[in-house]
Amino acid sequence: MALTALHPEAGRLDVSQPDLGGGLAWSDIYRARPRPGLTCPECGWGVHAKHTPRPRRVRMFAHDAGRPPQCTLAEESWEHHLLKLEMAGAIRAAGWHADMEVAAHDGTWRADVMATSPDGERRMAWEAQLSPITVDDIRARTARYRAHGIGVCWVSPHARAPLWMGEVPSIRVRPPLDDDPGPWMVDDGLAGFDPVGGRWEFRVEPLPRFVDWVLRGSLITRRALPDYRQVSRTVEDGHEIHVRDLWWTSRKSADAQVEYERLRPRREAAARAREAERQERAAAAARRRSERAAEYQRRRAEAAERGRKARAAEEERGRAARREAAQRRQAEEERRLAREELERARRAALERDATRIAAAWWGRLSPAQVEEMFAAVCEEAEEDGVVLSDPGAREGVPAFAYGVPLHGGGLYGVVRPCPALAVLSPQLAFQRIFVRNAREAHELTSSGIPPWRIRDLELPDSR
Repeated sequence: MALTALHPEAGRLDVSQPDLGGGLAWSDIYRARPRPGLTCPECGWGVHAKHTPRPRRVRMFAHDAGRPPQCTLAEESWEHHLLKLEMAGAIRAAGWHADMEVAAHDGTWRADVMATSPDGERRMAWEAQLSPITVDDIRARTARYRAHGIGVCWVSPHARAPLWMGEVPSIRVRPPLDDDPGPWMVDDGLAGFDPVGGRWEFRVEPLPRFVDWVLRGSLITRRALPDYRQVSRTVEDGHEIHVRDLWWTSRKSADAQVEYERLRPRREAAARAREAERQERAAAAARRRSERAAEYQRRRAEAAERGRKARAAEEERGRAARREAAQRRQAEEERRLAREELERARRAALERDATRIAAAWWGRLSPAQVEEMFAAVCEEAEEDGVVLSDPGAREGVPAFAYGVPLHGGGLYGVVRPCPALAVLSPQLAFQRIFVRNAREAHELTSSGIPPWRIRDLELPDSR
């Protein structure tokens, strides 16, 4: 398929122009009857107008059946055609004329898109180069354009830059994503020179803007000097190093490279001076470190002597403190033994009088109050879903400070242990305890029983 065709009356047709370049409408040639005699400008074979399916509807000319196999226009890919259309649109947006598939009269070249200035004085070929080509071949084709006074820019849409990138005036472009209506972007071949860092840096610009800058003369081609040919680029997984000999760049950047190189001797002299100064500072710093080390050793020896004397004094103070501590511990041990002896005597007295104390404790209640209290405990057990195995038990047990243990599938609780004897029964702190009222509860908590273990039955004191 091709983007141009020859009409027997209108002459050369170009699908990228609104009037097809010959004052015709698309309907004049698309499925028109009688069919116009369109031919291929390269091989002379018959062609017919067609377009791609929706939604793009890109116009083109397709060869009729039986075309010659050597026609290069018929072998161009769909991507090739799209790129040529993009370049033609960018050229026209810049105010220049754009003609598709223009060939030299002597056949030495054929431009994909030929840009012509409004005054007709300047021409520039824009070549979409998708097929492989050697560096020597592309240099030869560039030279043929220059021999005819025509500038050229080679354009590659491949994901990786071809070998000829930077060998001739060239750029690499990338199309927008499928869901992105934006323009094609120039991703390689355009650079600016950093006058501070002294290196070329990649620039990324929309293709229409790049074309406009080139045609206006804002961008020129300039070779990188030998020391600046390597260029670093940040990518998703790190950095890449590229070698570029020729860039599209501004005159400002081109002059900046020359100026940076001109000032190289001055920078190198300044660097040598800085290095000499650095070495002198390093030597002075080494001398200061040596002096500080000697001073440090002297002070360290003095500090060691002071430390020895301080340790001797500290050891003597430590021995005295240990003697005092031993005396305090001995006195404390004697006091502890005395307290334990008093506690044993008190507990022995309690144990001797336990029966009398317990009798006095239970004697504070009448038989009716006792029965009233046990009845209340039985009601509590019933509400808790516990069946008491010994509801009639009334005998106090010494192990529970002469309280009455009640069982139901285990120890359910202890009824009214004696507060005065609670110290002899430490296990009470882990049991449920029933008391008549708040006064008895207070007596038990005062003896060390946790309050959350005590169940106040809220019974009156009166007999």
